[in-house]
Amino acid sequence: MELELKQVRNTLIVRIEGELDMLAADQIREDIDKKIDNSEIKNLILNLEKVTFIDSSGLGMIIGRYKKLKGKNGRMFIAGARPQVEKILYFSGINKLISVYRNEQDIINLQGR
Repeated sequence: MELELKQVRNTLIVRIEGELDMLAADQIREDIDKKIDNSEIKNLILNLEKVTFIDSSGLGMIIGRYKKLKGKNGRMFIAGARPQVEKILYFSGINKLISVYRNEQDIINLQGR
C-alpha cells in the first residue's frame, strides 16, 4: 500500500495505491487524522483510482473520516474508484453519504464554482 497526502488550501487530497484492507486502513486513518487535526483541513478528496481491493476495514476508515469532517462542517469526496471498488461503495451505501466522482479534476472544478 502506498499513500500520498497533498494539501491544497483547506482541502486534503489523499491518493491510495494498492489494497485498502485491515492491514492498510489503520495506517491510512492515522495519517489522515494527523493531517486533519494539525491543520485547517475542511475537505477531503479520497482518490481510489489505484485501489485494487477494499474490505470492511477500508469502508470503516472511509466512514470514520466522513464523520470526522462532518463534525468540522467539512465535506468529503471520493474520486476515480475502479468498477470493482465502486461496486462495493454502492453496495455498502457509502455513495449515499459521500459523492463519488470519476476523477479529482471533476471535484476541483466543482469546488471552484
